[in-house]
Amino acid sequence: MRDIKFQLFEWLPTNELLTTERYSQFDRGDVEMVLEEALKLAQEQLAPSNKDGDTVGARLENGRVFMPKSFHAAYQKMCEGDWIGCINNPEYGGMGLPGVVGTAINELFFGANMSLCLTTLLTRGASYLIEKFGTDEMIKLFCERLYKGIWAGTMCLTEPQAGSDVGASKARAIKQPNGRYLIQGEKIFITGGDQDLTENIIHAVLARTPKAPEGTAGLSLFMIPKIRVKPDGSLGEPNDVVCSRLEEKMGIHGSPTCSLVFGGNNGCEAFLVGEENHGMKLMFHMMNPARIEVGLQGEAVAAATYLAALDYAKTRLQSRHWTRFKDHEAPQVPIVEHPDVRRMLFTSAAYVQAMRALLMQTSFYIDMTQVTAGEEQERYQSYVEVLTPICKAWASDWGFRVTEWCLHVYGGYGYCSDYPAEQYMRDAKIAAIYEGTNGIQALDLVARKLPAKGGKPIRELLGKAEATFKKLRGDPQFMEPAWMLGAALKQIEDISKGLTKRPDAALVVVLNSVPFLDMIGDVLGAHFLLDQAIIARTKLQGLLEADGVKTEDKDALRTYLQGKAEAAFYHNKVQAAIHFAYRVLPQVTARAVAIRAGEMGPIDAVM
Repeated sequence: MRDIKFQLFEWLPTNELLTTERYSQFDRGDVEMVLEEALKLAQEQLAPSNKDGDTVGARLENGRVFMPKSFHAAYQKMCEGDWIGCINNPEYGGMGLPGVVGTAINELFFGANMSLCLTTLLTRGASYLIEKFGTDEMIKLFCERLYKGIWAGTMCLTEPQAGSDVGASKARAIKQPNGRYLIQGEKIFITGGDQDLTENIIHAVLARTPKAPEGTAGLSLFMIPKIRVKPDGSLGEPNDVVCSRLEEKMGIHGSPTCSLVFGGNNGCEAFLVGEENHGMKLMFHMMNPARIEVGLQGEAVAAATYLAALDYAKTRLQSRHWTRFKDHEAPQVPIVEHPDVRRMLFTSAAYVQAMRALLMQTSFYIDMTQVTAGEEQERYQSYVEVLTPICKAWASDWGFRVTEWCLHVYGGYGYCSDYPAEQYMRDAKIAAIYEGTNGIQALDLVARKLPAKGGKPIRELLGKAEATFKKLRGDPQFMEPAWMLGAALKQIEDISKGLTKRPDAALVVVLNSVPFLDMIGDVLGAHFLLDQAIIARTKLQGLLEADGVKTEDKDALRTYLQGKAEAAFYHNKVQAAIHFAYRVLPQVTARAVAIRAGEMGPIDAVM
């Protein structure tokens, strides 16, 4: 929680955001109180039910999905506190908090119980689509009930023959005399496609009308209630939506991943959202925020895994201290004293902070699109569009790696179900796969987002990293990390310019889109941490001066840091930035060497 508050209020100008008309009803005290309540809910309700999600899981019986009993009480508490729509329109039951605060809240929730909170993510998204593009009738019937959690929402894109290739969808929509549509088709891999937490579920579904063009250009967006809704909002008869299968998965067992059959008896009625054939364009308004939240899942589970591993390492006694390793009379020490364990833990901590910074910065830019207009608004929106695939892919990939490192901290126990590490690792992996695989995110970045607006948004974002380099290149403490950042930026620039001159440029780009996304993520992460380290160092120096501690006296400084949590926090922020630069930025150069070489082994290999 301390780093969340640091990033919100000491690094990002959230206090200034709260002075804008849109968010003026909140001040820092309000936000901190909300965060403390969110943490309490996460610790007391969500986290205790996480194990049930894994061991009991969701189950399908006679066409109905049943969730673990402990999920019901936890979900009800989320509804009672209006947490599901915490960042959404108060007119329809939301709290109206800034998105960057919602990111902090949802980090706590996803880290406590990812399976349960997947339902709330999609509910927010479905309701937002209706609020933004639905008719007055739809808004009145659905929005408040969704934001309040009385009903839930889903997103239904994938079909057996149409995974990443959404344009191959075959679900059909036939317009009826009353203006509604009858839907027929099957959707698979639908998160929360059925459950018994809510009395109704509103499915956001892509389907094709009879004369629609092929591909994504012919898809329309529909809202399909599981139970039909009467004009007064009360529930009517079932709407011919059937769960035919639950997937058996590696992780997130508490989240039902469903196959849904719509209109098996030709009785599935749907509401058209927007115009026919505009469905894919509209669905991106749900998909893009969801992609950022999927990246948040990777970071949140990584953070939870790190904290659990750190706690374990402080209490698990094993082997002698490394300075007395040959002394057989020396006592065992907590494994947190062993250098390799400390390396795994601190590298994990640095990555978590970098991922958190990326996600919070992106969320802050989203907030700025809500409180600005004209060219300024367009600039912030362009930043969000570039950062979205990086948030999703970089945070989910490296979040998973953090769970792997932290599992190693436990040794053999980490591989066993006695401790939460193995569940965290299994749960985290899906974030790199769903909501568009990370390979798809990388292709989207290099093919669409980087060239957008003549490349101006990415140049400006990397320009902020260059400003950090220039600020610190002569700083005695940060000089070497700064020059490593500058060198990494130069590698990205050289690759970007050099590839366009190659005759095989298109193939080299698509073959290396994932490592290139990683290069940008690494540079942004290092930039964010160094930027934060400047603030942390100043705060630490203030504490040291106030308490009369001399940095030249290393023993006194160490004793002081061990006894004062606030000073230790700032000290560790500085060390995390330096550590991340040394351990991560050299990988940017290594990837650049491989890309520049134009190595074609995967293409030339016979498979």
